[in-house]
Amino acid sequence: MLKSALLILSGNAAFSVFLLIRNLAVATLIPLEDYAIAATFMIAMTAVEMASTLGLQQQIVQADKGEDVRFQAALQGFQVVRGLLAGVVLFVAAGSIAGFMGVPQIAWAYQVLAVIPVLNALHHFDMHRLNRQMVFGPLIWTKVVPIAASLLVIWPLATTLGDYRVMLWALVVQAAVMTVMSHVTAQRSYRLVWDRDIIGESLRFGWPLLLNSIFLFGVFQGDKIIVGHVLGLEPLALFAMGFTLTLAPSLVMANSIQNFFLPQLSKGDARFGMLAQVTSQTGLFGGVVLVIAVAVLGAPLVDVVLGDKYAGLVPLLVPLAVLQAIRIAKAGPSIAAMAKGHTTNAMWANVPRLISLVVIWVALHQGADLITVLWIGCLGEFVGLIVAGALMRQRTGVMMAVVPFIGACAFWVVAVMAPWWVMVIVGLVGVGLMRDFRLYIRRK
Repeated sequence: MLKSALLILSGNAAFSVFLLIRNLAVATLIPLEDYAIAATFMIAMTAVEMASTLGLQQQIVQADKGEDVRFQAALQGFQVVRGLLAGVVLFVAAGSIAGFMGVPQIAWAYQVLAVIPVLNALHHFDMHRLNRQMVFGPLIWTKVVPIAASLLVIWPLATTLGDYRVMLWALVVQAAVMTVMSHVTAQRSYRLVWDRDIIGESLRFGWPLLLNSIFLFGVFQGDKIIVGHVLGLEPLALFAMGFTLTLAPSLVMANSIQNFFLPQLSKGDARFGMLAQVTSQTGLFGGVVLVIAVAVLGAPLVDVVLGDKYAGLVPLLVPLAVLQAIRIAKAGPSIAAMAKGHTTNAMWANVPRLISLVVIWVALHQGADLITVLWIGCLGEFVGLIVAGALMRQRTGVMMAVVPFIGACAFWVVAVMAPWWVMVIVGLVGVGLMRDFRLYIRRK
């Protein structure tokens, strides 16, 4: 079990490192304004993908018949239809997206991005099915190899193009290689089936995840869209780079927690209550690690790698890390509820964060700065965490342990008010309060 956990964490960490290096390389090789344009590519692509997500990958792990060949083929067939529709929507909307972001002259680039949802739709689902057996190698290879390939093409693209097109083609390369790797690592042959009954099940399972994905687009990208639209491209470049430095490791932790604990929780045995507590406390622990790492290493990294043109980013790093830490903590209760078939928890937990976007929009028009934007976002995430914990108790009968939660709250407050060494001390005390997490690690 510990070997599987380490494999997941190391694989997701490798993906995060390659992603970070790629984005840092692009940021240093092209002008600041071009990096802001490159950031809008990720926003546009994420919008279309999240607006059509139905949780098919999670369903094949959670469903009792996830090993059934026809069930997998039907999910893959539904995925192809979903991806084709997403690609068409992005292609048609390219002009409107470019105009809203203030770069109407590059509408063609958003049309090129429309090929990515189509490529993603052709993924083989065996890498997700094997997770049921705690076999994570294919999933890890399918994530790490494509991002490495994307990194390798950065330098030749930068020397020949030297502008936002570097990120555009790097994203296309990543999507193409990922599709190929999903088939290379598969054990079963690739089949597509159209089964109305299974599709109906997928829609019933996935509609809350679809709504949550739309909400997540607002959570992950809403701040950047508002900043870019109200303040312009240069503030957007700083904000986007800050999210890159903090979001990538937070996604590693959140995805690793889900990959590792969802198959165990889905068994529904007598250990569910204990595992739900461990899952929640693992999220709290991951947030502590993230904030301390950013507080200690963030400023030197920006100074050495990005230079003076990103100097304005340094004051934003710790607030961004706290924002991501609360988001990681919020994942734990939602994963526990998903294991019981309750897929609406994550959606409702993101509603407060969406409401905070309205406050951010008003605040920026009233002259607020980026720090204020982040504090408003942190408040929205914190209310969402409380909602996630309450829903977990209501729908699974398991209540988040109060003492570890209070310890994490104390750490988040100290993180933005005290020197880093005080933060480390409080963080260690907070981890010491996570009793279920410590006992689980000790047993493993």
